[in-house]
Formats: sequence, structure tokens, C-alpha cells
Amino acid sequence: MSKPLQRSLQQIKRSLLSLATVVEEQCRDALRSFHHSDEQLADIVIERDNEVDLMEVDIEEDCLKILALYQPVAFDLRFVVAVLKINNDLERIGDLALNIAERAVALSSKKLPETTTQLESMGEIVIAMVKRCIDALINRDIELARQILAMDVKVDDLHREHFETIKEAIIAYPVHALDFIQLLSISRYLERIGDQTTNIAEDVIYLVEGEIVRHRHSETGYNGALGVEI
Repeated sequence: MSKPLQRSLQQIKRSLLSLATVVEEQCRDALRSFHHSDEQLADIVIERDNEVDLMEVDIEEDCLKILALYQPVAFDLRFVVAVLKINNDLERIGDLALNIAERAVALSSKKLPETTTQLESMGEIVIAMVKRCIDALINRDIELARQILAMDVKVDDLHREHFETIKEAIIAYPVHALDFIQLLSISRYLERIGDQTTNIAEDVIYLVEGEIVRHRHSETGYNGALGVEI
């Protein structure tokens, strides 16, 4: 490997880890703003989304420069391809954190019956998944990556349970129907973050082993059961 290529690869790795750190903070703060009805913290998450977008664009441009200038092969090529995909997944997770923060603002003044038990559990698991996918990437740990694939199943189950909880709440308290739908949206955003971290875990496996595992662990998802997109 040439020294300029090595330096360029190390730079995009550092940039990707910086992006991952910001995205993890965005997820934590978005969930904290929701659970504590903290509009100020939610506003910070919303404002910081532009930082995530700019970081994502810079990383993509750096990857394209490496492909054009050095034409990497074998592991180096897999690394650049994986970074491009993970970069996109992290930006999407940042968008979903933004969506949660926006719902937190909308719900901050609402006094609703308790319907967030599954959301709290989902949030804890999803944050753990985001952190673990970053650790798996840093350490090229495929066993940790495979754990993330298994965790996603639990997130899907909780999303399904939360839908049932919200359905019962709407029947019992129809005056709050629109607010309950906002809560269901948060559940959906958490489920999607789980999907994005799963994508990253799959890319880590691809990076280390050169094996594409996408679709092999997929099960019938919640969308099929619900029949609508929230």
C-alpha cells in the first residue's frame, strides 16, 4: 500500500468515527428530549442535523477521490465501499434522530396516559445497537456485528407491541388520537434506526470477511403486519 493511500484511508476512518460519535449523541439527546419533554435539547438536535449532513458529504467526496486517484483493490477497495455505505447509514440515523426530536417538541406540552413503556425499552436497545456497531467497525469484530443482527429482532418485536398499545389507547382515549399517532411515529423511527445499525453490522461483516450477509437473517417485518407506513 502506498503511503498516500494509507494516509487517505486513515483519514476517512477518522472522519467516519467522528460522524458516528455525533450521530450517537444525536440519538441519545433526541430520546432524552422526548422522555424529559425538553424542548431546548430537542432544538439542539434539530439544529445539529446540518453538521451531520456536511460531515456525510465530506466523507463521500473523500471516498470518491480515493477511488479516482489510487484505484484501490482487495481489502482496501472493500473498505472504501463499506465506508460509503456506512456513511450513508449514519446520515440516515441522524435524520431519524431529528424526526424523534421534532416529535418531542410536538408532544412536550401534552399530558397523555402512560403508553411509552415499549418506547423506553426500544430506545435503550437502539442506543446500544448504535454504540456496538461503531465498536464492531473500529475493532473489525464480526461476532459483535452478528449480535447486532439478533438485537434488531427484539426491536421489531417491541415495535409490534407498541402498535398494539397505541391501538388500545386510541380506542380508550380518542380525543388524544393524533398525539398517540405521534408516539407511534417515534416507535417507527426507532425501528428504522435499528434497521440502519443492522445495515452497518452487515457491512462490517462484508469488510472483514468479504461475505454479503444481507437478507439471510431477515424475517417477516412489522410493515407487513401493519400494512401501512408510519
